[in-house]
Amino acid sequence: MPPVSTPLASIDSPAMRQAGRDLLSLALMDARNHTLHLLDQFESAPPIAQGGLQPRWLAGHIGWMAEAWLGRNTQRSRGTACAFQPTRLASIEPHADQWWNAEQMQRRVALAGPDLATTKHFLLNTLESTLELLEKTPESDEALYFYRLALFHEDLRGEQLITLAQIHGIPLHLPLPGSMQLRPPLPLPACEWQLGSERGGFVFDNEKWAHPVAVPGFEIDAQPVSWAQFVEFVDDEGYDNADWWHPAGWAWLQTLAEGEGRRGPRYVDQIGVASGAVLQTRFGARTRLAGQQPAMHMAWWEADAWCRWAGRRLPSEQEWERAALGAASQGFRWGDVHEWTASSLVPWPGFSADPWMAYSVPWFGRARVLRGASFATRARMKHPKFRGFALPGDDVRFVGFRSCAI
Repeated sequence: MPPVSTPLASIDSPAMRQAGRDLLSLALMDARNHTLHLLDQFESAPPIAQGGLQPRWLAGHIGWMAEAWLGRNTQRSRGTACAFQPTRLASIEPHADQWWNAEQMQRRVALAGPDLATTKHFLLNTLESTLELLEKTPESDEALYFYRLALFHEDLRGEQLITLAQIHGIPLHLPLPGSMQLRPPLPLPACEWQLGSERGGFVFDNEKWAHPVAVPGFEIDAQPVSWAQFVEFVDDEGYDNADWWHPAGWAWLQTLAEGEGRRGPRYVDQIGVASGAVLQTRFGARTRLAGQQPAMHMAWWEADAWCRWAGRRLPSEQEWERAALGAASQGFRWGDVHEWTASSLVPWPGFSADPWMAYSVPWFGRARVLRGASFATRARMKHPKFRGFALPGDDVRFVGFRSCAI
């Protein structure tokens, strides 16, 4: 498929996977402005505790990633055929690798981190060099591969910055998911489905490649599980009954309960059993959530326990993808929260790691597949083929779930 370069195309569209030079240039500037804006929100708030992932490091890492695979990469024109460890030129910042290379985080030398001005200067300079290189780049998928990767990597990290803001109570003014119109579950007939992405444009490596899978007939929720539905599980002492939990999930819950007295999802301060409403801390403010809003900040273990209690199950990722692409006209709603599936993250037939090997390979066999997108996801990342993932105990992201009939 030829790159999309028409000025009528939007940088906020999932079609950015096929974007040409002109749209990529605009989108890269948009992504960097978004990063700088989020960084300013942290810097204007009270300092966060040291330890764990730091927002300033994450912002600097975004610039490092783009420079490492573009400005410094002598094989950038080869695209996915580039070596995993290509010969790299020197950075414009002498300490860039010690400061922002994730692979050196555990063995880095004792070196004070950069101040805010240095981090911003690096972000602006690396963007400028990226755009200059892009102007001279051929309009082909291989030549544009690393520019598209830099864009989508920045979008992924941007949502990670928003997640950090939630963790640390940093005020952000984002439109949160509204109440859903609850529709009855959707019955979908058996079919053969092409799971995964076709060749052409940008494809994340764990989406390679499209292959036929038999999908038996199934019934799936038209929308994610709401707070009102989840509250019923809490009210039925779901967090106190091991019968509803996978043994590993019950062990996870007991570990948390020892320190937190955990009897509900993360960040929940109060649950109104009668009303189905929930009081949850969002970006540092206690927020009353309506019963018909999607339940959020769920670990896979919690989603699985609710399904066991309700006599239902999590959908497989092929069921989710088939519904997202084949049942939109029937009211299948997605995009408010990332959604857990029953599937483990495993490579598909024909998989080969892309040059950024650290993206998927370390998580195969360990993580569960997430599908969909959240309110914090950039619109161009909201692609029905996108295959997210997380460890089953991860409950800090904007994640919910939906269910299928058994």
